[in-house]
Amino acid sequence: MGPERRETPRHGTEDGSALRRRTFLEACACAGLVSAAAGACDRSHAVHGTRAAAAAHRPEAERDRPGTPDWRIRSLGPAAAVVGYADRVSVTPGEECGLYVSTTAPSFRVSAFRVGWYGGAEARLVWSSGRIPGSVQPEPYLLSGTRTVRADWQRSLSFGTAHWPEGAYLLRLDTEDGHQRYVPLIVRSVQSTGRTVLMHAPTTWQAYNRWGGYSLYEGLSGEYATRSLAVSFDRPYDSDGAEKFMVYERAAVVLAERLGIPLAYTTGMDVHRDPQVLHGATAVICLGHDEYWTPEQRRHITQARDAGTNLAFLGANTCFRRIRLEGDGTGPERTMVCYKSAFRADPRYATDPSQVTTDFRQAPGADPESSLTGVLYEGYPVDAPYVVHAADHWLYEGTGVRPGDGFDHLVGVEYDRVTPGAPVPEPLEITAHSPVVCNGVRSSSDSAYYTAHSGAGVFATGTMRWVEALMAETPDGGRDHGMDARTRAFVTRTTENLLHAFAEGPAAHHRPAPRPNMTQV
Repeated sequence: MGPERRETPRHGTEDGSALRRRTFLEACACAGLVSAAAGACDRSHAVHGTRAAAAAHRPEAERDRPGTPDWRIRSLGPAAAVVGYADRVSVTPGEECGLYVSTTAPSFRVSAFRVGWYGGAEARLVWSSGRIPGSVQPEPYLLSGTRTVRADWQRSLSFGTAHWPEGAYLLRLDTEDGHQRYVPLIVRSVQSTGRTVLMHAPTTWQAYNRWGGYSLYEGLSGEYATRSLAVSFDRPYDSDGAEKFMVYERAAVVLAERLGIPLAYTTGMDVHRDPQVLHGATAVICLGHDEYWTPEQRRHITQARDAGTNLAFLGANTCFRRIRLEGDGTGPERTMVCYKSAFRADPRYATDPSQVTTDFRQAPGADPESSLTGVLYEGYPVDAPYVVHAADHWLYEGTGVRPGDGFDHLVGVEYDRVTPGAPVPEPLEITAHSPVVCNGVRSSSDSAYYTAHSGAGVFATGTMRWVEALMAETPDGGRDHGMDARTRAFVTRTTENLLHAFAEGPAAHHRPAPRPNMTQV
């Protein structure tokens, strides 16, 4: 199979494409695949077919395939040049996906690039559309009660994903006048037994998304008081369309695929929905910024740990906000609710405290994230060196570090620490202890490692810049904050040690135990 596979797009509204959609579903049924609307099919046959399709397209087979160097955006153009969103955050191989695109150009094309190693090219073209007529879609509207922006556009095209390997994809929209945007899509794994799971964070992408003038942080006025209390996935992402993925996740995907370990792909929303996604996984890797979790997602991750699945948190501020996923007129779980400090206005406040959307550490239903991660989010903003404490820890093998060695700018822009009085699993070892000053207050950022009774190992970096450091002083460095090649080499080797070890199964069974040192540090 060549590097590119073409498929004719299906245009028009849902009604206008009914016949073509039915033909697509019938074809999928013959192939044993699950489509976006195959609910009326025999579920047992559909699931069996999906698992068979996924098994044929595991990420390991992709590592050394020829890549497609021309996957990056060259010209964003004006804000309205082209933007779009998908009708789901993830699909299984073979499922159908819809795209909703607005453009000022007469036409555009879609290219699906799978992110991976590919001999250093870091992406491969898996599918591309033909020419699609462009149009300017209507202005979004605002749900006044929660200040939620929704586009609710007409569907521009739909496409199938048969023969797409599991993985993280960038759908690039290219207008005929040369402007581009991304739409992220995860082709998720239906089973993870014996594999390291990369867990992507679309809820955090959406929380910070300012498209339409509102996010969970600010409204049109730029003030916190006018922020959204709920945000919709039925709208494009701002910036290049995939900023949070590009900054906090992509480099970790490339590294993991380069190592050739067995991988699986999912999102926090899929883990929320189905704990079986993690059944038998050797590890779950939480990427560089994964702040917004449902209670169900947290419970399922904790259950996986307690069954022997290793966990790694390659960021900071992880599992900090408690959210709720709700349906709307366009589908289930397309709205993310988070009232934050206005939690008393949350409709669940009086009836279901466990679902009230505030910080996990706060009442009602307080449960600080440190009981899972080992570290507690403390502050923003900081910029400080990462200081190694336990230089002889197996995580740092081959890095050449000594106690007290520092790596400039690696701690930032948010940080976690082992906090006295906060619940933490034991035995826990602090591997790095980095002095910081946050808003004039002296404190510290910690990397920490502990093991659970199941044998699972759990590591948290304590800094949000860990994945960014994998790109330091490279053309893709972007916001590398002054981090240098020495820092990149240290973080890369440490992450390789982590991924190799965690891919072997419960870390306590084959790596040295933590040396408790909280009191001394």
